[in-house]
Amino acid sequence: MSDLNRQKIVDSVPQRGFFGHPKGLFTLFFTEFWERFSYYGMRAILVFYMYYEVSKGGLGIDKTLALSIMSIYGSLVYMSGIIGGWLADRIFGTSKAVFYGGILIMFGHIVLAIPGSVSMFFLSMVLIVLGTGLLKPNVSTVVGEMYSEEDNRRDAGFTIFYMGINSGAFLSPLIVGSVMDYSFHLGFGIAAVGMFLGLIVFILTKKKNLGLAGTVVHNPLSPAEKKKVFTIIGLGAVIIAVLCVVLVSMGMLTFESFINLVTILGILIPTMYFIVMYRSPKTTAVERSRVIAYIPLFIAAVMFWSIQEQGSTILASYADTRTQLNFAGIHISPAWFQSLNPLFIIIFAPVFAAIWVKLGKRQPTIPQKFSLSLFFAGVSFLVILLPAYLGGADSLVNPLWLVLSYLICVFGELLLSPVGLSATTKLAPAAFSAQTMSLWFLASAAAQALNAQIVKFYTPETEMTYFGVIGGASIALGIILFILSPKIQSFMKGVR
Repeated sequence: MSDLNRQKIVDSVPQRGFFGHPKGLFTLFFTEFWERFSYYGMRAILVFYMYYEVSKGGLGIDKTLALSIMSIYGSLVYMSGIIGGWLADRIFGTSKAVFYGGILIMFGHIVLAIPGSVSMFFLSMVLIVLGTGLLKPNVSTVVGEMYSEEDNRRDAGFTIFYMGINSGAFLSPLIVGSVMDYSFHLGFGIAAVGMFLGLIVFILTKKKNLGLAGTVVHNPLSPAEKKKVFTIIGLGAVIIAVLCVVLVSMGMLTFESFINLVTILGILIPTMYFIVMYRSPKTTAVERSRVIAYIPLFIAAVMFWSIQEQGSTILASYADTRTQLNFAGIHISPAWFQSLNPLFIIIFAPVFAAIWVKLGKRQPTIPQKFSLSLFFAGVSFLVILLPAYLGGADSLVNPLWLVLSYLICVFGELLLSPVGLSATTKLAPAAFSAQTMSLWFLASAAAQALNAQIVKFYTPETEMTYFGVIGGASIALGIILFILSPKIQSFMKGVR
């Protein structure tokens, strides 16, 4: 997008009105609030729904397989963002992508809410994966479009937006987790209502608050290109459907082979995307340097999200089977622990935002913030191995150990996630604006694709080794990144 068009978008939106930020931040804050309410409410109980016995309302899937499927599902959710980013950049813009994505997510949760079979479960997963791919990266891109690159409120704006995400993510596990023992499907139905409310907020306020933000197609297809692309998409969908039917009937497409395929794609797709952006004639010399700087940040993000995203797999299972769920006279739902991460973010996000504003140009650089985030993530895993060291692998663990682990990891997340969102909008080549935001979410996709393989090594017997090796690797990578920070900063060409 040209500097002139970007300035028109920035100028078209009132610059103050929502905590000193553009009014459009209100629209995006509450749209994402309800979208995250629906997604995290569903996710809080999904792994239990998969491995609980049929007699308890679950699907009766093997627990280790369920943990891998959960990781693959998370990977596909973020991997699909590359499709959503491309559609926004080339066909209908980010605003429409957000709206269409919300509709698909809502229907995905409705399908989950209907008692059915494993087939219904996978149909809902397809709808939610595609919908989140359209909505998730593009709503963040619209936030970036409301600020000029020189606006010092940009990082603080993303932190406020991040609080909206986590407010929804905090409430939904408490509500959905409370009805889990009564009915999984009721919980999924509540998630569907959440996404419906998000769509209502977006429709009613976008015209007044967003102005031109999200309406510009940055790199539109020509009519001839559109015809060619739609033909390829149609043929591709038919070929994939036929291949799936044939491979399943031959016994070649199994859960295990599909998990392995997604793991490979989780690493291959972002690698190819970096190559495409770097070699594109539409990428300037300065933008090419910034792409180089983005690579170590991306690798650091993969390491961090590998640990953080195990909150819905390994730590969820840990909460269910290794933790004292009757504590201080209260029966704790294992799903409630999913609210800890967003709760701590809500508490500490304003603190971090205030620190960055106070420090101004004296604050740590982006690479330094990323290196510190890896340190905290690693320590959060080292903390959770202590109960097994102190009391053995057979004893139930005080839930405060899990609380402490989540808290430490949140400090890392606040150093990486809102900063990464902001850095992505700054470092993105103009011709790949929305797609670079999709690339940021591919870090989580790659992390969870790797997790699908890693979680297989977790057992109560290997618990200490599992947490120790992963935690130690994160700390080591953080130290390396901190040492390389000045060099990475030089490749950013003025971006801080």
